[in-house]
Amino acid sequence: MRSFLKFLLFLSISIAAVVAAAVWWANAPIELRDASVEFRISSGSSLRSAASQMREAGVGINPDLLALLARWRGVATTIKAGSYAVNRGITPEQLLAKLARGDVTQGESTLVDGWTFAQWRARLDQHPDLKHETRDLAEAEIAARLGIEGGRIDGWLFPDTYLFDKQSSDLELFARAHRAMRRKLEGAWNERDPGLPYRNPHEALIMASIVEKETGRADDRALVAAVFVNRLRKGMLLQTDPTVIYGMGEKFDGNLRKRDLQADTPYNTYTRSGLPPSPIAMPGAAAIHAALHPADSDALYFVARGDGGSQFSRTLDEHNKAVGKYQKGDK
Repeated sequence: MRSFLKFLLFLSISIAAVVAAAVWWANAPIELRDASVEFRISSGSSLRSAASQMREAGVGINPDLLALLARWRGVATTIKAGSYAVNRGITPEQLLAKLARGDVTQGESTLVDGWTFAQWRARLDQHPDLKHETRDLAEAEIAARLGIEGGRIDGWLFPDTYLFDKQSSDLELFARAHRAMRRKLEGAWNERDPGLPYRNPHEALIMASIVEKETGRADDRALVAAVFVNRLRKGMLLQTDPTVIYGMGEKFDGNLRKRDLQADTPYNTYTRSGLPPSPIAMPGAAAIHAALHPADSDALYFVARGDGGSQFSRTLDEHNKAVGKYQKGDK
């Protein structure tokens, strides 16, 4: 009996020692390679796999002990994939809580209204928080992966500020922007004004991209849209410079000359009637709204006033006078 009691005492002391050691370990600072370490947990990773990924990044965590602690805390199957950052002084207990909460770090990028895909891509190619899976892909191949027909992406990504998991794919970001544009365009198309001269949402998107590039001031958007809608209805040429510039591509040197307006391309709205074959930029929500809800106006012309706004005219005579006043300095 006495031997059995001694055994129980020894066992109790041993268990207490193990528990005390576990508690000490769970609350002791983890050794880090640097003062701050970033790592990424891949989707579908087990806790042991996650611990291995952390160790490779420079977090000196014991995978077996972390797994035991997670089971004890009941969070072994609740860790979240993503990118994380930890600082010197963090403990296994704190690390596990961070993983269970999904307290991930995020990158950020603003994709600007009116930019082309080439401009967006150049910005994202330099972003340090993205994995650049599309860098060596042609635009047509990226378009195919996004499900965009025609090989051109311009117009089909929604301008916005996007937060993303660090080291996620640039293709994932493009896909999010594409889904956002699809939703925005579908919703706007379903609520469009009646009688507009667009056969489908794609044509509305083309118009929105023109409105985006032609508008200097927000309160002019609906009037700019009205001018182009009125011209389409009358069978007039749109005669909008941004489409010509887009069609010139890399040949455009910053100066638009008379010969450029006369050189026929699929995007030259001085030589070809109707809308160009595809959007010329990424239109924002306001431009999409203007294209589908143009102002109630019979204006057919507009000219820049030099203050960011435009002067709108109903007749060619009125327009010529406005050009003389605002472009040529006539009194």
